Amino acid sequence: MIYGDTIIKTMIESGRIKNIYEGALNPASINIRLGNTFLVPVRDQIIRLGEEIEYETFRINEKEIMWIEPGDFVLATTKEWFDIPITASAFVHGRSSIGRAGLTIQNAGFVDPGFRGHITLELKNETSMTIGLVPGYPVGQ
Repeated sequence: MIYGDTIIKTMIESGRIKNIYEGALNPASINIRLGNTFLVPVRDQIIRLGEEIEYETFRINEKEIMWIEPGDFVLATTKEWFDIPITASAFVHGRSSIGRAGLTIQNAGFVDPGFRGHITLELKNETSMTIGLVPGYPVGQ
C-alpha cells in the first residue's frame, strides 16, 4: 500500500516526519532535501566488502556548496527526519531534475519498518562535469 497525502499529513502533524518544508507534500509522497552533512570515501584505500570504509566528513552551512567531481561518489543525509511505523516501509526515488543533471541516488531506495532518523543517500556524479550539491535542494521523494 502507498500512503496518500492524508496519511502522510497525519504523520507530519504527529511528529513522525520532521523538518518538512511548505509545498513538500505531494498526492502520494513528500519531497526530501539534501541535508548539510556529507561523507566522502577516503581516496587510495582498498575497499574489501564486509570491512569498514574510511570516510571524510564535511558539514557545510546552508549557503555553501558541496562539489562532486565526475564519477565521484558521496553519502549525504536528508534534511527531513523520519520515524517509520513498524507496520510500514518507505521507498526513496531521485527526482527527475537531478537525473537530468546526471546525479543519481543509488542503493538507498528501501527504508525499513521501524527506521528512525535522517535517511542516508548514496549520490554519484554520472557526468563529465562537476556538480554542486546545495543543502536544502529537493533531490528525491
